[in-house]
This record gives sequence, structure tokens and C-alpha cells, in this order.
Amino acid sequence: MSNIQLYSLGSPNGIKISIALEEMGMSYDAHSVDILKGEQFSEDFLKINPNGKIPAIIDTDGPCGQAIPIMESGAILIYLAEKSGKLIPQNPTARCEVMQWLFFQASAVGPMFGAFGHFHTYGKANCDHPYPEARFETETKRLLTILDERLQDRTYIVADEYSIADIAIFPWVMWLDMFYKASEQLELESFTHVMSWVKRCSARPATIRGFDVYGFNEIGK
Repeated sequence: MSNIQLYSLGSPNGIKISIALEEMGMSYDAHSVDILKGEQFSEDFLKINPNGKIPAIIDTDGPCGQAIPIMESGAILIYLAEKSGKLIPQNPTARCEVMQWLFFQASAVGPMFGAFGHFHTYGKANCDHPYPEARFETETKRLLTILDERLQDRTYIVADEYSIADIAIFPWVMWLDMFYKASEQLELESFTHVMSWVKRCSARPATIRGFDVYGFNEIGK
């Protein structure tokens, strides 16, 4: 059994951790949590994450050699980056930039893209008012514009160094197309720097291996 036990599935938040672990070359065991069956609310899983959300990990070789459960994808990415010494810059300024963009994903990209996707994909059956989808579509495009401007002269989010900031964000952009089927509505191809960056990130060998763990590329087909 590996020290790292991963509990997740093929979603934008869930896939981040298998990608990061593959990039870091860390051994882990992957377990699927079927949220459609409510497995995230099982007694055993709630001991790992009281909030009942994926992803979550247990590191049996945590600080001081003691096992530690960790919830929240951003916190897990930081923990693994610090443990492995990979995917996070040692330069203090660059490190601060990575943290800022990681929190940008947690506070803006994830919630806003997710809210747009909910109303775009499921909301019409329960809400016939156009405001919710339009509101979150506008915000999603605004955030994509910020990312596009950031990436116009950079290979990755922070200069030319691939980091946990990239891993946190790019699966959400993919999800807008592959699951929400909103590429045309959001005019995704107009965000040329973002889409080129997504292609670079998704073509990395470790990313492909991370996708395969939970069948991410097959979702929505």
C-alpha cells in the first residue's frame, strides 16, 4: 500500500490531484468516490473530509511520521508540492504568485464556472428566468479574459514554470467544453492564449496519466 491514498473522481477538482501526483512522481493508490450514489456522505469518507466533498487524501507518512487526512483540492496541492519539493517555485516572489493564482481558482474560477455550468446544463428544467445563466456567463467570460491577458506572454500561469496553479485551473476550462458543452456560447476559441495553454497542459505525459486514473477524457463523450 502506498503512503498516499487518494479519494476522488473525474471532475475538474477531482482530477487535479492525480495529475499533480503523476507530475511529482509520487506513489499513490486511487479510490473512486461515486457522488451519484452518495458515497461522499458515507461515515468512512466523512472521517476524511467532514464536508463530504472530493478530492481528499490520507498521507500515512504525514508530519512527524503520523497519518494525516487532507481535504480541499488547493490545500492538497500545496501540501503535496511542499512535501515533494515540486510544482512550486523556491523563489519567494514566484511562490507568492503561484499562491495568488491558486486562490484565484478557489475563490473565482471554480465557483463561477461551476455556477454557470449548473444553470447552463441543469437549471433550465427548474428555472425559466434567463438571469442566473446570463449572470454567470458574464462572469465566466470575465475570468477567461483575465486568464487570456495573463497568458499572452507566458507559457504557464507563472512565467515559464509549470506549477500547481496551472493544474488547479486548466481542467475547469476543459470542463466548460467537454461536459457543459458551452464552447460556442462562451466563444472559447476567442480566448486564444487560454486555449493554447490548455493544449500545452493537457498534452503533458503526466497529465494524460492523471486523466486516465479516473477516465477524465472520456467524460461527456
